[in-house]
Amino acid sequence: MPFRCAVLDDFQNVATAFADWSSLGGEVEVVSFTEHFRTEDELVAALAGFDCVVTLRERVPFPASLLDRLPRLRLLVASGMRNSVIDYAAARANGVTVCGTASSSTPPVELTWALLLGLARGLVEESTALRSGGPWQSTVGADLHGRRLGLLGLGKIGALVARVGPAFGMEVSAWSQNLTVERTEEVGVRLASSKEELLAGSDFVSVHLALGDRTRGLIGAAELALMKPTAYLVNTSRAAIVDQDALVTALREGRIAGAGVDVFDVEPLPADHPMRTAPRLLATPHLGYVSRANYERYYGQAVDGIRAYLEGSPMRVLG
Repeated sequence: MPFRCAVLDDFQNVATAFADWSSLGGEVEVVSFTEHFRTEDELVAALAGFDCVVTLRERVPFPASLLDRLPRLRLLVASGMRNSVIDYAAARANGVTVCGTASSSTPPVELTWALLLGLARGLVEESTALRSGGPWQSTVGADLHGRRLGLLGLGKIGALVARVGPAFGMEVSAWSQNLTVERTEEVGVRLASSKEELLAGSDFVSVHLALGDRTRGLIGAAELALMKPTAYLVNTSRAAIVDQDALVTALREGRIAGAGVDVFDVEPLPADHPMRTAPRLLATPHLGYVSRANYERYYGQAVDGIRAYLEGSPMRVLG
């Protein structure tokens, strides 16, 4: 019986093109799933016959209830070296080895700036109007030069975003609960005295925090009300950091100028989700990590991880 490997959420159907799966030889059968499984029952039905699962980011949770129902599963490969939706204790209890891959910080940095620039210059509206015979110039762009970029979080991604700001002539400030003057000086930005001061004083706010108990719901209705009506919010981090309902309300009521969002409370986003029709919103379907180099890294190292596991020496073990 071959060692069967399932690749989840291969929406573009490219997983087998970005790595040399044939190097595993005939002992491994790879099956790619291009549709997302929304329920645990759907996952069990699809994955019951597999020894290995390759999962992208944190879209598919692997709690004990699911792992207990997959007795054949022996190897779980997750992209990245951190995954908060896998129950590692349950994996160990079920004899499942969990491995990770390397992941680059640059794709989400680049997407952050794509969203910010797209919002500032109304690129989607203007391009749509031009291609559909609409009005010639219907928006007035927001300037970056001389404006303030406020960063919630100054980790690896936040620091890279920060370094681009001065190239546009922007002043950059940052805040997080444990952020120090030493860190902000190292990156070359100003430390905001508080979350409230950063939100009230920034023309563009970008979220770059890890999701945890302290950051869940960090930006709600009260925080959005502190922002200037001419300010923009960008979130390429985690959806739960920003209250989705409060953001939709703020956009519908024009309390902020706009938002760029790449992450959502439910993914893929249901057809009737309010975020699909919110005004002043530039939204992308969680493309932050989706780049050619990152996919080559994810799937190439997934192949390496499967090979190492089959040889009895698992690599990049998580948990």
